[in-house]
Amino acid sequence: MIRKLSLIRTSFLWSTAISLVFASWVFSADPATDRFFWMGSGNLHIKSMRNGEEARVSLLNHDGSLNDAAFSVIDRVFGFPTSERGEHISPRMLFMLSYFSDLVAPGQLIYFESGYRSPEYNDKIRRKGANAARTSSHIDGMAIDFWIEGVDGKELWELIRSKNCCGVGHYGGKTVHLDSGRPRFWEAATSGTRTKEPDYNRHVYISSDFDRYKPGDTMRISISGASDFRFGIGPEVSFYDLEEAETVSAKAPLKTSGGSDCFMINSRKASRFLFITVPQELAAGRYKVKAEFCRRPFVQMPEQVFSNVIELH
Repeated sequence: MIRKLSLIRTSFLWSTAISLVFASWVFSADPATDRFFWMGSGNLHIKSMRNGEEARVSLLNHDGSLNDAAFSVIDRVFGFPTSERGEHISPRMLFMLSYFSDLVAPGQLIYFESGYRSPEYNDKIRRKGANAARTSSHIDGMAIDFWIEGVDGKELWELIRSKNCCGVGHYGGKTVHLDSGRPRFWEAATSGTRTKEPDYNRHVYISSDFDRYKPGDTMRISISGASDFRFGIGPEVSFYDLEEAETVSAKAPLKTSGGSDCFMINSRKASRFLFITVPQELAAGRYKVKAEFCRRPFVQMPEQVFSNVIELH
């Protein structure tokens, strides 16, 4: 028992230390103007229908780097606990929001009905019958339910769906759900939010912080969609070239594994801060990263999972 508590304490302290440096690292990295597949102008005018907060920001500085101050403002509008979580609302999701809003209504005010949800709040609205999945991407600051005056919700849903970029849902009316999770789409009849399908970590997913990298870059990997935080991840991840999907192109050790053959994920925060170095030997092209899980608490939990597509310069 003492050894187990020591391991849990070490894991917590390590993830906390990593999260404290993440925000300063990612926002001082190379210019972000080409780091995402779907970016738009980066300009957002947004208002929360939940707390009444409103902001008009540019997510990019003049030199193309991410604007940390703007993300902090967005966090406030979303009600996101930045200091507690050690990160911001998903940059990928916000740039997607900028991209699609620029296409259909550039410069217009974006209203959102649901942004960040704490796990407790998500459970509360589920009990009241809301369309909220138990493992909702809103919990990880990766989703928004929004609408724009004068924009048809069904048409916007179809536009986003056509890009196969992300998660997009439509429950009828003008509101659209957008998230930076795995590409998928649904309507009210196919949402499955009231089912037990997400239980047992069935929908666990890993994603990178950016879409584009250079060999030697530090890549942050985050786990989402977990219903239970009693599992481990293997000490290294594998890169698969999309052109040669059956062959491992390279492997990279997790910097946070501490030499363990099974690094335990004991909390949501620990699941958000896993780091690797992109292997130098990887050629330019598109890849997926595969992580393998260990000490799975449920047989229904996948043994391995692939990330979003990334591109190497």
